[in-house]
Amino acid sequence: MDTVCLALQDLTKNFGGLTAVDHVDLEVRPGERRGIIGPNGAGKTTLFNLICGEFPPSGGRIVHFGKDVTRIPVYKRIALGIARTFQITNLFPNLTVLQNVLLAAQGLERTKYVMYLPISSFNHLYEKSKSRLEEVELWEKRDVLIKNLSHGDQRQIEVCLALIGQPRLLLLDEPTAGLSPAETLSFTTMLKKLDRDMTILLIEHDMDVAFEFAENITVLYQGGLIASGTKEDIKANKTVQEIYLGTE
Repeated sequence: MDTVCLALQDLTKNFGGLTAVDHVDLEVRPGERRGIIGPNGAGKTTLFNLICGEFPPSGGRIVHFGKDVTRIPVYKRIALGIARTFQITNLFPNLTVLQNVLLAAQGLERTKYVMYLPISSFNHLYEKSKSRLEEVELWEKRDVLIKNLSHGDQRQIEVCLALIGQPRLLLLDEPTAGLSPAETLSFTTMLKKLDRDMTILLIEHDMDVAFEFAENITVLYQGGLIASGTKEDIKANKTVQEIYLGTE
């Protein structure tokens, strides 16, 4: 089990009479790029909420590098190296790029960042923030207010915040939603450059992005896992074509 980054075993989530995630079994290898696709209401975001600890499961287990994390709280999962982004941008618009990243960096430590003190007082946080901003190629925009950035840049900053703790598993929930074609291309290019030791799960409605970025694809439908395999396997899967990709 310790050679598997993430194992979902019979994972289920019920909301009253609605089964949002229906007995899902899935294994993801370390360093894998995995796309999670499916129509609206398929249970994709609920699955992420279960993995990250936002929701308790109704049944089943979640195992991260051999450790059962099914019942442990969100902050402990973060400490174990599980990070995520959300569908809706959630940044401080009136702070600079660097200030947003510094706040994320100090949030993982006992050291508290105080904005009226010189940045030299927090050199280790500064260096960590600089490294992550360089990773997403936005260091040159460090002094720009978030509200003055393009939507595409803001989405990349959110990835930067998720990277600040050097996660082993990164979950991206529709990161290209609302981006222009040029922004989507830039974002996808940035994702491809991220550390290959880090495992990435990507929920994506844009099929071009999903099939361009991911090595393997998992398809959810009405809460259940209906197909999982290579991009070629999924493209050739008749059931997927009928319920999601459409038939000719």
